[in-house]
Amino acid sequence: MTPTPATPATPGPGPGHAPAPKNILLCTLGASWAVVAEIFGWVAPQHLDLYAHHPARPQLDALRQQHQLTAPDELWICSTEGPQTQASLAYLRQWWQRLGAPLPLRVWTAAGTDQLASQTECEHMQELTLRLVLLASEQTGAGGQLLLSLAGGRKTMSADLQGAGAIFGAQAWLHVVSPEPSPPTLFARTAADRDAQPSLFAVPLAAGLARALTPLVAGSGTRNELLDIELDGRTVSTQAFPLPLVDPGAHCVWAMPANANQAGSTSSLQGELRRRQRQSSQLLGNFMAQLAKTEHHDNWRSLYRLPPATIKTLRATSLKPGHLPWLTALPKADLHRHVGGCLSLADQRTVAHAIWQDIGHKKQLQAVSVLDSLLQIQEWPWHWPDQLAGPDRPVLAACLLLHASDAQLQHNLFDVTEPRFALKQHAHGFAAYERPGELSGSALLGHPAAVAPYARALVAQAVAEGLVYLELRGSPHKYRPHDPAGFLADFDRALTAAGASTSPATAPGAAAGLRVGFVWILDRRQRHTLAAVVAQAVAARQAVPHFLLGLDLAGDEGTYNPAALASGFAPAFEACLPITIHAGEGESAENIWQAAYHLHADRIGHGLSLVEDAALASRFRDRGICLELCPSSNREVVGFNDPADLATSSHPTYPLRRFIDSGLPVTLCTDNPGISRTTLAAEYLCAARMTEGGLSQWESLALMRQAFVHAFLPSAEREVLTKNADRTIFAQLAKPPAEHKHPGITHTAEH
Repeated sequence: MTPTPATPATPGPGPGHAPAPKNILLCTLGASWAVVAEIFGWVAPQHLDLYAHHPARPQLDALRQQHQLTAPDELWICSTEGPQTQASLAYLRQWWQRLGAPLPLRVWTAAGTDQLASQTECEHMQELTLRLVLLASEQTGAGGQLLLSLAGGRKTMSADLQGAGAIFGAQAWLHVVSPEPSPPTLFARTAADRDAQPSLFAVPLAAGLARALTPLVAGSGTRNELLDIELDGRTVSTQAFPLPLVDPGAHCVWAMPANANQAGSTSSLQGELRRRQRQSSQLLGNFMAQLAKTEHHDNWRSLYRLPPATIKTLRATSLKPGHLPWLTALPKADLHRHVGGCLSLADQRTVAHAIWQDIGHKKQLQAVSVLDSLLQIQEWPWHWPDQLAGPDRPVLAACLLLHASDAQLQHNLFDVTEPRFALKQHAHGFAAYERPGELSGSALLGHPAAVAPYARALVAQAVAEGLVYLELRGSPHKYRPHDPAGFLADFDRALTAAGASTSPATAPGAAAGLRVGFVWILDRRQRHTLAAVVAQAVAARQAVPHFLLGLDLAGDEGTYNPAALASGFAPAFEACLPITIHAGEGESAENIWQAAYHLHADRIGHGLSLVEDAALASRFRDRGICLELCPSSNREVVGFNDPADLATSSHPTYPLRRFIDSGLPVTLCTDNPGISRTTLAAEYLCAARMTEGGLSQWESLALMRQAFVHAFLPSAEREVLTKNADRTIFAQLAKPPAEHKHPGITHTAEH
């Protein structure tokens, strides 16, 4: 028989470019064509409700739902070329036409085969079956279903199909059983009765006939990970082992490639599978070794247990805006988030309302009177924050938040410094970057009524972002100058009441939740009081040892360099407090060197100018000093090329790629999410845009892990936190395609 024209097989999907999900029902066919109808009528009742009158109809529907079987989008047939099979196929086509050909029907037969009575015929049929299931597995795509019917043809055909499903994966193996002896009307053997069968199976079976058939699920298969490892430069795909994708309604007669079964031949899929099975241990070992050679940072341990195909997809898929839900759902840690720059305007107003309700009517009237001149105008003078100075600052800040219009707040907090890019070069310098936070942080937290709502907003924000660990940083000596330790204790209790944990949970299998710690910020601009504040922090740690985790030095780097402040840190060194230093954000690498060698920094906030000093970068890598990069604020303060804004094209490239390639410990943080109007997941997308070559999903996961590895926690607690996150990430990425959206597919546009 001359094959009917067929289209070439669609090449296997490249990493991150999977086809749209498709459901395929693949059936073997022998002398009895009706087995195809019996399976189709169960899995696709919307097209043919064959078992409508079956006495066990509810149980049959429940079985289909239990195994999450969905109706096929295409029907594929695999058979031999003998006369009996061809007659059976003719009846099948008649039946299909009576149904109105509701789906594409594709047919393949093995050229020159009949009764499968010889080794050559069996090997030919097995090769076709393997290639057909391979083709079907690629055509279904991630999220599609491949259903294999074992009910038709000779036993060797069913065995081949089941074996192929075990190798390439299948949602279910299906079968139909019937009592002995079978009703003669249902399984007629005369030519006249067979001619009548197409009409018999084109409508629901009568109850007496339906009860003689019972569809069942015989098992399922999972794709073998050895298929996706390169051996001699190729993986197992239709590119290496092609089979024509026959046109709908057409018929392909497929011939075995010449010399396919000869010893040493590479054209036989059967031979390739046997070869991979023999070398299975070596293949996996080689894959992991090759992976290790290209790794700059260790990833989550459990991810190396994922199938090689999944690992390849994660490594090859570039982060895009549509991955925002994927990034948000992953458990993450943020090591660099300022209390004063966290809240949105809506949350700031909620905190302001709590203050306003607490102060009484007289103070409310006084505050409105003091700020009346500002409230009457749209454009506030640049130094308007000076009008809030003094002991009533929280009350006055609350007054502005509650009585200024949305337009006034938007304009005077944000719009006056637009475009918010390279603001270090702004006429007002770093203060221009800080302007959106003027009514937050210390402006509110100086009032006791602000602590609880502020904590609730912080926790809600972190949970919504998918954070499981958060290091907040702030300046208690600015919030409550007379009692900073008391503020920390109150803030600790408020965060706990809001649903966060501020104490360790180191027991194996500890319940997952949000762990929050605090890093005390010292202001380099207040050099003369620095030693006293460090002493306050060391003393406060005795009261909240699990909450106060370390110290930070922040403020405009142009004031005092780290070396000039080193003597004030002596009490912190003696107390072995972990230290992170803001350095290298628009200033030279010399500041970073001083932070590391004079202040013994465990981490560096930003550290962007480290690219200027290769030797120092190498030393950071060797000592494990982690960089806390904050892409949005780095762009706003320093200025980097962001493809999303053509006006930035003349600015330098963000250095993240150079840091990653050099093996430097580095992670991404938010800095001031309320000021930059960002989230931690959005920071990964921002970094991906600005980074040379973008970021892959695999690299993003490794960057997330670095945050856990370098958390300011005792090692035992850090290990538990990291292992819990590891398990969660693996569970999310190891779900079958039917249970989650494939990590390489873009689903949702970024807003």
